[in-house]
Amino acid sequence: MGHSNGIRRAALATTAVTAVAAAVTGILPGTAMAASTTTSTPPPACLASALQVSARQAVHRPVGTGTGAAVVQFTNVSRRTCVLKGHPTVAGAGNGSPAHNTPLKVTRTGRAATVTVRPHGRAWVKLTFVQVQGEADGYCVSGRDPVAYPTMVIGLPHSGKHQVALNDGVWAECDNKVTVTPVSAVKPS
Repeated sequence: MGHSNGIRRAALATTAVTAVAAAVTGILPGTAMAASTTTSTPPPACLASALQVSARQAVHRPVGTGTGAAVVQFTNVSRRTCVLKGHPTVAGAGNGSPAHNTPLKVTRTGRAATVTVRPHGRAWVKLTFVQVQGEADGYCVSGRDPVAYPTMVIGLPHSGKHQVALNDGVWAECDNKVTVTPVSAVKPS
């Protein structure tokens, strides 16, 4: 008889442990635990008003006397995380409205990926121009005249257009062509 009491005590102990586990997890004995069905909504695209944009000449740029290449920085100045994705559009502009600009022919490099930008976080693109050659006013290898713009209008898909000046010079380029990288979480040089 002692043997059946041991089995009964083990069964009671197992039942008690199961009941405690059920109480802690909220699962009733005999029911299957459902897989979590909660999904998080990805952050929205960064609005134009959420971004502060600045630009400086790139460290690595083609040989010449123009801008050559620039790194454009997008800083999230909002209180919410948002995302940027894609390749920029680029247009030369004067000191007037971004709507009055000269679009440049854009060649895209690299594959676009979504970049999550937290508040005060940054993302970048690199723009590489056909470089101005020579001294003084310079010249274009193509024979066209070089162009200098006080500002450029940089557009990002779903994130607006931004008129920005270089913080260390003017935008000087040839042939109204630019090669662009996609938005990146890593600052290019």
